[in-house]
Amino acid sequence: MKPRLAAAALALSVLCALQLLALLLVPARYLPAEITLRLAPGESIALGSAELAAPRASARQLAIRRDGAGHWWLRQLDPLQPVVLVRGGEGQRAASTALAAGQRLQLGASLLAVTATGPGKVLLHDGQHAWAYDGAILRRDGAVLDACPDAGSGARLTGAWNRIVPGALALRRPLLLGGHLVCGNRLAAPGVERGEALLERGPSGAIMLMVRGLQPVLVQEGTRWEDAVRREHPLAGVEAIAIGRTRFAVAQDDGVLRLRPARQVALYPEPKATLPAGVHWTWTGHAPWGFPPPSPGACAAGLVVFLLVAGAGLRLGIPVRGAAASARLLFGAALPAAATVLLAMQRGGLPPGPGWPLLLAWAALWHALLWPRRVSLLGLAAVLLLGAGLLLQLELGLGARDTSWLRHVTTTAILLGLGLPGCLLLCGEVARGTLARARAEWLLVALALAALAGLLLQVALGDETGVFEVQPVEFAKLALAALGAHCLALAGGGAQGAVAAPRGWRDWLRLLAPVLLFVLLLAVALVQVDDYSPLVLLLAWAGASLLAWCLARGQHRQAALAGGLCAALLLGAGALQSAGPSLGAAGFYTERFQVWADPAAHPHTGQQMLLGARAVRAGGWFGSEGWLGAGALGGPAGEALAIPAVQDDFAPSFLIHRHGLAAALLLWCLQAALLAALLHAAATAWRAGAAAGDFRRAWLGRFQCFLLCGGAAFLGGHFLLSWGTNLALLPIMGQPMSFLSSGGSHLLFFICPLLAFGMASIQSFEENPSCRSMCNTKSWPR
Repeated sequence: MKPRLAAAALALSVLCALQLLALLLVPARYLPAEITLRLAPGESIALGSAELAAPRASARQLAIRRDGAGHWWLRQLDPLQPVVLVRGGEGQRAASTALAAGQRLQLGASLLAVTATGPGKVLLHDGQHAWAYDGAILRRDGAVLDACPDAGSGARLTGAWNRIVPGALALRRPLLLGGHLVCGNRLAAPGVERGEALLERGPSGAIMLMVRGLQPVLVQEGTRWEDAVRREHPLAGVEAIAIGRTRFAVAQDDGVLRLRPARQVALYPEPKATLPAGVHWTWTGHAPWGFPPPSPGACAAGLVVFLLVAGAGLRLGIPVRGAAASARLLFGAALPAAATVLLAMQRGGLPPGPGWPLLLAWAALWHALLWPRRVSLLGLAAVLLLGAGLLLQLELGLGARDTSWLRHVTTTAILLGLGLPGCLLLCGEVARGTLARARAEWLLVALALAALAGLLLQVALGDETGVFEVQPVEFAKLALAALGAHCLALAGGGAQGAVAAPRGWRDWLRLLAPVLLFVLLLAVALVQVDDYSPLVLLLAWAGASLLAWCLARGQHRQAALAGGLCAALLLGAGALQSAGPSLGAAGFYTERFQVWADPAAHPHTGQQMLLGARAVRAGGWFGSEGWLGAGALGGPAGEALAIPAVQDDFAPSFLIHRHGLAAALLLWCLQAALLAALLHAAATAWRAGAAAGDFRRAWLGRFQCFLLCGGAAFLGGHFLLSWGTNLALLPIMGQPMSFLSSGGSHLLFFICPLLAFGMASIQSFEENPSCRSMCNTKSWPR
């Protein structure tokens, strides 16, 4: 074995061994596998977090009653934590009521009469006006209301869309009840806070009244008034009950109600708990290697993914001559297939133990390390950073008091096995130049359209956390970097770097697509996100692309000017902190800077920064337990779990708390090595393009150069923002630490494609004879 490969294998083996050791050292913990309720007819019992082992439930969350006929009924007691009843695969909140003609609603000082209902429609009357709501638009006396003064651009766009399209194409918008303002999708109800009650079209099409606040909302049916939150619901036909992240499968037999908790369940050091009469727990151990049988649908999905990936490899022309090449292709297709099965199990509520996803992640890391013919610095730094992130998330999951924290490490491991092998397969062919430039351009067009569609969906239907549990912004960053690299590669092919005038729609598309995507990313950053971190990332990408262009074209004065501007922006952080409270910005941003400048004066809003600083201070140089955290493997996570978003934005604070500043310095070195390897690969790509004998190779080299530079800029921006936030060098900005945090979209849609493209580019340089003699050159060509 070559020395470089031996050193890389040793480093990765140490990380995998530490993860395995953490699994082996975790103390025995127990949880209820089944909760049994035995009540005599006419009896009832109140259940809360202690009886249900549901961490997010209140002390008195719900009441279960058995009537004289032996039927079971549920009543929600706490209005702040919703209880969801699942029937036929569709969920309905217990604090919801299907509206029917003849009902009356008492909301504070307002009384609304339900005059008529229909499929997806309800007519109300308050004694003065007739109101009509169809799940998308509110009308008063037949007229559509104007948008609210404080409505964002996303709400205004949705309202305008709903006015001009047929009802079948309208986007659903809940009708908010409460407050004193009548506009848009709001109906005034003095005495009730806005949004504490709302009307929304349910899964079956009926309009539902939902209550999610402390103020009571009364519903009259006939002569009886009843609190909408505390209405009783029959449990006949109910398949599951959800409270927060905890989901209970429901079964009834012989007068016994059985609840099987899953997803987020409290863990106990011993199989003992103080329970009231009528409640019994069946205990089970929390096994790291538990593997419930997968459903036939999950197995079928895995088989389809295996066939698709293997077929794509054959279609792209990967040689399968020889046993080694065939095994390589089959192994690369088997990893995404296994990841699909595990992902389906996790989404179905029966996740495997953390050991199985970790095995998948280890296989994906070793596959990535051994995939190129020679181990590169980029591949080594990447797999070590991914392994360090898996170790940190595993420690968070094993050190928590409930099972839900393990979903972060299992999701990361599954997405790593799903995305990394497939990206290596596709990006390998793109980097080798086997795809024609025309086909590559159509692929870039598809990337741009997918990114634009995702961003529009987020603006219309989502929020700053994304839409449909996905963050399109991460995919849009990759598409922006690829489109920008393509435009710069085309511009670099003309004489003196001149860009030819656009002659057709394809030329216009090449020039306008990155600009449109850039503008839309800015709009999403300004509309959906409560901080300016996306702007910093976009400026980092734009500045790095400009600097790379100037260096590549030999324009050293312009490069020095661009570099000086970037340095000035970084040095401005210190001046901003000293000016903190006196800044003239308005609203949210002023508060962010004030908290950053003096967090002790804002203990509530500065809680995240204060708790993070306390965790960093407790970690010291060698971790809170000493020995760089080796003595705390598998142990409790301690007070660091109290930091909000510790698994995401504040993962570096937990790293320093557990492993110390010395481990953080080692991580900084790995991150610097990764960025240096990306930039070195970009410089090599430019030299290869300049020495190429045909236009396709020349375009490919320039494209690789600018894409790798842009990707390195985005990664560097993430590193800068995350370290600055955790070490209080910058105001708190919600950006994950690349490789370390549990951001699934960031890993799947940005990190995996970028790493795969960079590793494939380096291998293509080694395979190209004309490039080998130039790869040792240290400077950019003039």
